[in-house]
Amino acid sequence: MSGLLIGGTWGLLWWLNVRVARTRAGGVVAPILFGLTLLVLWEMTVRLLGVPTVILPAPTQIARAFAANTDILWADFVQTVLKGALGGWIMGCAAGVGTALLVARSDFLRRGLLPVGNFMAALPIVGTAPILVMWFGFGWESKAAVVVVMVFFPMLVNTVAGLAATDAMQRDLMRTYAATPSQTVRHLNLPAAMPFVFNGLKIASTLALIGAIVAEFFGSPTVGMGFRISTEVGRLNLPMVWAEIVVAAVAGSAWYGLIAWVERRMTFWHPSQR
Repeated sequence: MSGLLIGGTWGLLWWLNVRVARTRAGGVVAPILFGLTLLVLWEMTVRLLGVPTVILPAPTQIARAFAANTDILWADFVQTVLKGALGGWIMGCAAGVGTALLVARSDFLRRGLLPVGNFMAALPIVGTAPILVMWFGFGWESKAAVVVVMVFFPMLVNTVAGLAATDAMQRDLMRTYAATPSQTVRHLNLPAAMPFVFNGLKIASTLALIGAIVAEFFGSPTVGMGFRISTEVGRLNLPMVWAEIVVAAVAGSAWYGLIAWVERRMTFWHPSQR
């Protein structure tokens, strides 16, 4: 009986989603309705099938845990996202772009540094995070260091590829105008690299959040999203764990969306934005 009720509800909601998606407002309403559909089915499945909370809590249980612990969630958000992830993201991306400008001017650096960068990017975070925590301590600085290591080389590779995304005719035109190397970089290479740079920034935003949370598993003060997740899992307090996951998901989506919004404003001239 429970299976039939869940299946019938799923069929009704699916039909409603299809109808709404075909309307003029479907581009905005359909994603919201689809998300609500998943939550309704999740709630029904957990309640009707009697799924234990330690396996999968219901959305209403997660919402109650969220509402009852907003002060803790906010402190964890500040420690992990605003300090560790954002600080490391800014430093790592800035270093990646700066190094890429040097690499683009030097064949020696291009041939020597990029292979080393690929090697460093392949190092597992579970191996590097404990070392960096021992080096920089248990505060947010060690988490920022982990994030720098994670985002530096993806940012470097994307920026180097963007700086090289010019054709021979464009370079010949700059030489015809007697442009200096710095003027060529400013007026030709950097504009051509902007879509690549923003792709790197978006990739790095996801890596930064993951890196900061995972790094907190290996040492953290008594605050932080990674610390809270590992602690509450040990206490079998799964609603609180899922509340932290919700905060991380919302923060990551907002971060990515903000970068995409800035990209549309700054690269409106690019064919990908038309």
